[in-house]
Amino acid sequence: MWALVYDRKKDPWSTTRGLRKEQVARPTLDVSKDYRDAGMVIVKPRFAGFCGSDRGIWFRRAFGEMIQSTLAAEGKDARVIGHELLGEVAEAGPEATRDFGLRTGDVVSTESHIICNTCYQCRIGDNHVCATDRIIGISVDGCFAEYVKLPAQALWPTDVSKIRPEVAALQEPFGNAVHACTKVNLRGKSVAIIGCGTIGLFAIAVARALGARQVIGVEPMRTHIEMARKLGADAVVEPSKTTETSYVHDEGITRAIHDLTGGVGVDVALEMSGSNAALNTAISVVRRGGHVILFGLKSGEAVIESLERVIVDGISLHAVVGRRIFETWHITRNLLESTSPNIQEQVWKVILQSGRDTIVPFSTWEPTSFEEKIKAHPKVLIQFP
Repeated sequence: MWALVYDRKKDPWSTTRGLRKEQVARPTLDVSKDYRDAGMVIVKPRFAGFCGSDRGIWFRRAFGEMIQSTLAAEGKDARVIGHELLGEVAEAGPEATRDFGLRTGDVVSTESHIICNTCYQCRIGDNHVCATDRIIGISVDGCFAEYVKLPAQALWPTDVSKIRPEVAALQEPFGNAVHACTKVNLRGKSVAIIGCGTIGLFAIAVARALGARQVIGVEPMRTHIEMARKLGADAVVEPSKTTETSYVHDEGITRAIHDLTGGVGVDVALEMSGSNAALNTAISVVRRGGHVILFGLKSGEAVIESLERVIVDGISLHAVVGRRIFETWHITRNLLESTSPNIQEQVWKVILQSGRDTIVPFSTWEPTSFEEKIKAHPKVLIQFP
């Protein structure tokens, strides 16, 4: 079958970028050879989303060590990338049908973290931070392919009569925003969302739907500023710094957000960019007793500019990773199926631009034009036949 892969032998991590479209072995189920196949499913993708993690792989900024170490452990050179999925069940193992009711033709999305169900975290209900989790499209083969093999326990049945297929393919990244926005209660609160990339844009719509009384975006890109406003941001503040040269907070953003909140600061700041300066800006814009939600990720060290303020002003820092499995998925489903507000319509029209230049047929995929699309749009979908 055809797939988009990173090949560690053909493409040294430090000197290349992009993915290759290559023929790879189609996954199969054979319980006689591997008993675990009884609980596995072969899914034929219909749409697959290209996300920030995939950009990190494309431009060789993230996940290189994880990909290459897991390939070495498997004795392979090529990893099929991709983890945002809507597809149809092509084949289901007997336990997948018996325990999860999955049958050929069922439409599913997928949780991207494959959990063990046996570690301490899994057994106390914190399975979103499973000690031995594997990530689809990074540490196991993913969904940028004609077929993908996944555990039944990771799949999420989806009703495409209630959520349009293009948006349903984005339930996994949308769930990131839902998790960030449900870490603390946003009803009646003022919220700053620092970094209006894809997840930040989702978070604006989610925060508004969850009852935030004031939503302020922080974003430098003009196209994303306009999207943030269309999705419900009351105001969008542009950074005053042209480049990030240190960990120091942006005083212009701090002043602007304090002005917008009557000098108090916001109740909750969501840091979605991963920048060290943005982290300190988030701390600087929350009120005393406020909350900072940390979602943006960047490897290496970070400096908290004023630990004294965090402690003396009683500011709470909350780290968010992935989605709570499957609590976040239930909230995601309810938000996307709801027509008041109609978030799925906002996602389709604003973020996906009603499919204009954001949907790429897999049959005609080629790397040069695809790279231009992922640079131009916050979200791009690959459509399979």
